[in-house]
Amino acid sequence: MTDIANDISSTIGRRIHSERALRGWSLAELADRSDVSKAMLSTIERGKTSPTAALLVRIAAAFGMTLSTLIARAELQGGGLLRESDQPLWRDPATGYVRRHLSPVSDMPLELIRVQLPAGAKVSFPAASYAFIRQQIWLISGRLEFTEGDIVHGLEPGDCLALGAPSDCSFHAPGPDAADYLVALARG
Repeated sequence: MTDIANDISSTIGRRIHSERALRGWSLAELADRSDVSKAMLSTIERGKTSPTAALLVRIAAAFGMTLSTLIARAELQGGGLLRESDQPLWRDPATGYVRRHLSPVSDMPLELIRVQLPAGAKVSFPAASYAFIRQQIWLISGRLEFTEGDIVHGLEPGDCLALGAPSDCSFHAPGPDAADYLVALARG
């Protein structure tokens, strides 16, 4: 898994550099827009570190895109069929959560993401990461506590939650097992 994680980190870093270059932004400008230090951005762009989900969300939001879109642009080569063996897999080094991008590249405004959040782990995202999308969460197994602003939703297997207006959110797997869930993202 380490070699795959290193390859993905390098690919994501190159994509961030490409997105920044396409916009004509310096490292300083991206740092200002994302609230991520220039030193960290440089390290990420060179593939020398595996960035956390929290950092990638801030960088993606600075580009006006979702984390899913950033990773998809980094990893996917196109085509109507995306075999399981070719689906980009990314592990958050801070929490150990594993994120699998299920959707092939297309012009459809829908993306499917499968996430495995280890028991006891919690991941938080700012409202800005939801500004460009609508999303639903379907719990496959385990238990999930999803906090949307001040509201906590307790999900059991089979439950599906449609998110409201963008707000700060967190995903928590209270245990005893990991939470395995599908996220459907609709752009626009």
